[in-house]
Amino acid sequence: MSFCCGAGMVGSVGSVRHYKTLVHNVPIMFCPVCDRIEVHPGIEGEYEILVEYAQGDQAPEVDFADFVSVDNTSELFENCTMTDEAASFAEVLKQQIDISLDLLGIAKELQDDDWREALMIRLRRLSERLKQYNKRKANVAQERMT
Repeated sequence: MSFCCGAGMVGSVGSVRHYKTLVHNVPIMFCPVCDRIEVHPGIEGEYEILVEYAQGDQAPEVDFADFVSVDNTSELFENCTMTDEAASFAEVLKQQIDISLDLLGIAKELQDDDWREALMIRLRRLSERLKQYNKRKANVAQERMT
């Protein structure tokens, strides 16, 4: 399991830009709080080799899945706090909010003011992201109706 700002990182498959090359379908871990993205350590070596070749060929885009077979992503992400495979981004954010609220209760019991403040900042950030996501989703739905 990987942590960045204190929040658990979410396992996913996404696109990563490495200098001038965009690599699609890369197993990654991302933090919904601070937006940090890391290539999953389990495939990092393969990713680095692919990027090196792609940049040597001056390829603007490359698909990781075309060159590297990741047979079982569920095993790859088994140590992540959660994955976004079946859940929408809103559900991932809600799960992170629930986890942070549980931790906030523990921080209050322990009377750890620094931890409580850090959790309150995390909760504000997660709530803002959820509001922004829901607003964008509503705007897209409204545009489709017109």
